[in-house]
Amino acid sequence: MRNLSQHEIGSLIANLCVAEDWTKVFVSERFSADYVHSTRFSGRVVLGHFEKSFTIAGGLVRHSGIRNATIHNCEIGDNVLIENVLNHISNYTIGEDCYIQNVNVIAVEEFSTFGNNVRVSVLNEMGGREVPIYDNLSSSLAYIIALYRHKKKAIENFEKLIEKYARESGSDMGSIGKGVKILNTGTIKHVRIGDYAKIVNTSRLENGTVNSNKMAPVYIGDSVIAKDFIFSSGSYVADAATVSKCFAGQSCHISHSFSAHDSLLFANCKFENGEACAVFAGPFTVSIHKSSLLIAGMLSFLNAGSGSNQSNHMYKLGPIHQGIIERGSKTTSDSYILWPAKVGAFSLVMGRHYRHSDTSDMPFSYLIEKSDDTYLIPGVNLRSVGTIRDAQKWPLRDTRTDPQLLDMINYNLLSPYTIQKMIRGRSILTELRVVSGETSETYTYRSSKIKNSSLRNGITLYEKAINKFFGNSLIKRLEKTNFENIDQVREQLKPTHKLGEGEWVDLSGLFVPKSEVERIIEQVENGQITLCKIEERFRELHRDYYDMEWSWAYGAMQRYYNIDLSKITADEIRSLVESWRESVVTLDEMIYKDAMKEFSITSMIGFGVDGSEMEKLEDFESVRGEFESNPFISAVHKHIEVKSALARELLSRLSTL
Repeated sequence: MRNLSQHEIGSLIANLCVAEDWTKVFVSERFSADYVHSTRFSGRVVLGHFEKSFTIAGGLVRHSGIRNATIHNCEIGDNVLIENVLNHISNYTIGEDCYIQNVNVIAVEEFSTFGNNVRVSVLNEMGGREVPIYDNLSSSLAYIIALYRHKKKAIENFEKLIEKYARESGSDMGSIGKGVKILNTGTIKHVRIGDYAKIVNTSRLENGTVNSNKMAPVYIGDSVIAKDFIFSSGSYVADAATVSKCFAGQSCHISHSFSAHDSLLFANCKFENGEACAVFAGPFTVSIHKSSLLIAGMLSFLNAGSGSNQSNHMYKLGPIHQGIIERGSKTTSDSYILWPAKVGAFSLVMGRHYRHSDTSDMPFSYLIEKSDDTYLIPGVNLRSVGTIRDAQKWPLRDTRTDPQLLDMINYNLLSPYTIQKMIRGRSILTELRVVSGETSETYTYRSSKIKNSSLRNGITLYEKAINKFFGNSLIKRLEKTNFENIDQVREQLKPTHKLGEGEWVDLSGLFVPKSEVERIIEQVENGQITLCKIEERFRELHRDYYDMEWSWAYGAMQRYYNIDLSKITADEIRSLVESWRESVVTLDEMIYKDAMKEFSITSMIGFGVDGSEMEKLEDFESVRGEFESNPFISAVHKHIEVKSALARELLSRLSTL
C-alpha cells in the first residue's frame, strides 16, 4: 500500500470527495481515483483497486468503486462496490469483490465478540440452563451444557472455555468477507460476516456472526431483525423473521415471520410462521404452520403440526417448567402438552395432555387424549409406514454443503439407544400385566393409561423390533466370511472395540455410550481438554458407531436371550437368524398393510369430482399412482426379499458346521 499522490488527491477532490486527513488514506499500486465519487474519509482508510464490473438484476452493469458514502477507519479490498451509504461504514475490513449498496449504517463502535458467549436461556425461561453460544457450537456440546447442570465444575469450565474463545476471537474491527452482497439494508452493528453471504432488504442485524463461506453461503432476506445471534453456514433467514439470543445451525431455515428468542436451532431445522421460546431444537426439528408455539422443550427430528403448543407456566413460580420430546416424534394439529412431561422417541402426540406423563421408556408409541386422560399405545409406531418414511427422508433432506460439519447425526431408527428403551419397556409392560392382572381393562403407567389390548400388542411389537435389531447386528458381523468350524464363528463375534457397553444416550443427534459423555465431562472438570478436542471426540465417536454398537449388542444379546456368545452353537445361531427373519417379515407386512390405507376407498374421497366411480379411480391413480407401483411399496417388497436372502445365505454358510 502507498500514500495518495497529489494528482490523485486532486482528482478525488474534483470528484466531490473530502478527507479528514489525506495522509491517512492508503491505496494499492493499481488504485484509480476515477471510480471514487462523493465520499467522505476519516480515520485510517485503506483502499484496493477498482477494476471489476458487477452485472446486477435486469442486466444493469455497475463498476466497482465508492460513491455517496462516508468511510471511517476501514480497510477495503480490491474490486469492491460501495454505493449510497446513508450514514457511514465504520471500523470494518471489507474483502474483495463485495457489493454494498443502499445501506443505512455498518459499524463497530467498541470491542465486540460478535454474538459469541451470548448466554441463551434454553428450557427454563427463568434461567439455570443457559448455554453460551459460539461459532462452532454443536448440538451435542450444547446438550451437555444445558442438561448436565449437576456437574457444576464441568459447567463452570465449559463456560470459561467459551468465554476464552469469544475473547480471543473478538475485536474492535468488524469484518465482511469476500464476495459478500449487502443490498437495501438498514442497520448492521457489531456483526462479523463471512464469505459470500447475501444480505438483502434486511432491517437490522446487531451483535452477531454470519458464518458464511463459499461452499455454504448464508442468506438473510427481507425485513429480518436479528440481535445477539450466530447464523451457521448454509443457513437461510428471511421474510420478516425475528431472532433474538439465538444460535442457528448449519442449513437452518427460518422464514415467514417466525419469531425465536433464547433458542438453539441446530442443523437442518425448518421454522416458519410460528414461534419458538427457550427451545432446544436438535437437528431436523420442523415447525412450519401458523399458531404453533414451541416453548421450553428439548426436541429433535420433531414434526410439529399446525397449532402445536406447550405450556411451561402454572402461574405459581413463573415459567420454570420444561419438557422433553425425544427424537423422531410428531405432534398433530392442535396438540397441547402441559410441561413438565417427557415423550419417548418416535412417538405421535394427539390431543391435549395435562397429566405430566413420562413415556421415555416406551418409544414408537401413540399418546392420545381421551376425556382429559392420556392413553398410551406402546410400540404401535413400529408398524407405521410414516415412521419408515421419516427414517428414509431425513438423510435425503440433509442440505449441509459445508465440508466442516458441526452436528454429528445418526439416522438409525433402531440403535442401542432405542433398543435399550424397548427392552425396558417390554419388561415394564410384562410386569404391569403380572401385578395388575391379565384381565384388567386398563393399566396405569406414569400418569398415562394403557388398554389391555394395547399392552399385549406393545409387548409383541417390542419383541419383534428387538429381534430385528439383534439379528441385523449378528448378520452384519458374520457377513462375507466363510467358516470352517464353530470356533471361527465365535472368534468373529468377539467385539473389536473397547467402548460400547452400558447405557447409551442421544446427544441431540449423536448416539454415544453414556460412559464417554462422563469421560468428556471428567476431562473438562480437570482442565484436560479444549473445545476443539471435544468436537473432535464427538466426530470420533460418530465414526466408530457401528463398532461400538456391536460391543453393546454382544453383551445385550447374551442378557436378553440368556446365551453365551463365546460358547454359542450353530443351532443357536440358526434359531436367532430364523427369529430375526420372522420379525423382519412380520414388521414389513404390518407396514405394507398400513400403507394400503393410503389407497383405500376413503382416501379417494374428493377425486373424480364430477365423474363415475371408475373415473374416480382413474383420477386417483393419475395423481397418486397405483398401490403396487408406489416406490415405497416396491421398497418394502424389496426389503423382504433382501432380508430373506441374507438369512438363507448365512444359514447356508453355517450348514456345514
